[in-house]
Amino acid sequence: MTSAPPIETPAQYLDKMHRLLGDRDSLAVLSATPGLLADIVGSHTVAQLKARPFEGKWTPNEILGHLVDIEWVFAFRLRRVLCDRDPAIEGFDQSRWVARQAHNDTEPAAHLEAFTLLRPHNVNLWQRVTPDDLKRTYQHQERGTESIATMRVLHAGHDLAHLDQITCYLDAVFSSA
Repeated sequence: MTSAPPIETPAQYLDKMHRLLGDRDSLAVLSATPGLLADIVGSHTVAQLKARPFEGKWTPNEILGHLVDIEWVFAFRLRRVLCDRDPAIEGFDQSRWVARQAHNDTEPAAHLEAFTLLRPHNVNLWQRVTPDDLKRTYQHQERGTESIATMRVLHAGHDLAHLDQITCYLDAVFSSA
């Protein structure tokens, strides 16, 4: 696996998420992710999902836990922006969340269950967002002013980035076995 250069700026992160999504429909991506994660969990052992193929990087199982965390985060953020005027959105230390919650100690099936329970509620709300809603803005602590349209791209792009990461990590686990 060749590692990509680190993302150094908020603009680079936004660009990466836009490139990952490309011309795909963000709602279709968000709707498909639970099934793709179920396929991954269903076709790999717990040991494979909990293996750490790269020192200092998350395991596939920790990525699953992170996706659950992010589902809560996007759920809250979307509702804040829809219901409040130009709210401030705080960033958070995602690595600290993964470590403090000991995501690798949780069974992959439990992460999957939580994700597949949360995601439909968020997709349902995304489906009801109007074109005018997409223009609503918020102030992200690290990236500045963004719109709900940008948030939706980030949500879908984030899924794609981590699905790719899980696949790469599992490929590394298999190649080292």
